[in-house]
Amino acid sequence: MTTLYHDGSRALQDGFDTRRLADRIEQRLVRDRIGPEEKAFIERVDMFFLATADAAGQPSCSYKGGDPGFVRVVDEFHLAFPSYDGNGMYLSAGNVNVNPRVGMLFIDFEQPKRLRVNGIASVERDDPLLHEFVAAQFVVRVRVRQVFPNCPRYIHKYQRVERSVYVPQASCETPVPGWKRSDWAADVLPANDPAKQPKR
Repeated sequence: MTTLYHDGSRALQDGFDTRRLADRIEQRLVRDRIGPEEKAFIERVDMFFLATADAAGQPSCSYKGGDPGFVRVVDEFHLAFPSYDGNGMYLSAGNVNVNPRVGMLFIDFEQPKRLRVNGIASVERDDPLLHEFVAAQFVVRVRVRQVFPNCPRYIHKYQRVERSVYVPQASCETPVPGWKRSDWAADVLPANDPAKQPKR
């Protein structure tokens, strides 16, 4: 019995005569664990997209970025990644708290390749890995359910200019984003936010 497809997928597969192809892809390419090749890919990319939904099914998609290796393959069944300071909305993490099903899309835009990971996530405020991620507020753990590659033919090829200076580093203080010192935000920031400190 398939776990990847539902009636909506099947209706389109049957309409376009791709059910046999879809079944073959699931049989040959979809795994329930992370292999060595997937591990190497996940730990070398510096960004991914995270899909979540709230308890009512309202979806949200967010970009997560860091240095290569910021998504840790803990073992063949588990991933972990840090949640850094953001805008305080906690849309993705909040969704995980009420609906733990997530989808992760890893893309390499320079050597076109993409990988999907679906799983069950949890927000861990006292995770053992927390101290290994500089300036992380908490760690998100994902129990892998499905891992599979996607055809890269529609990935536009881009070249990285530079990584974000806002990714926390042990070697230097993280810059404060300008919006946090805007009139509309400054008076409602958390009490310990670095933006409340005088400019240097």
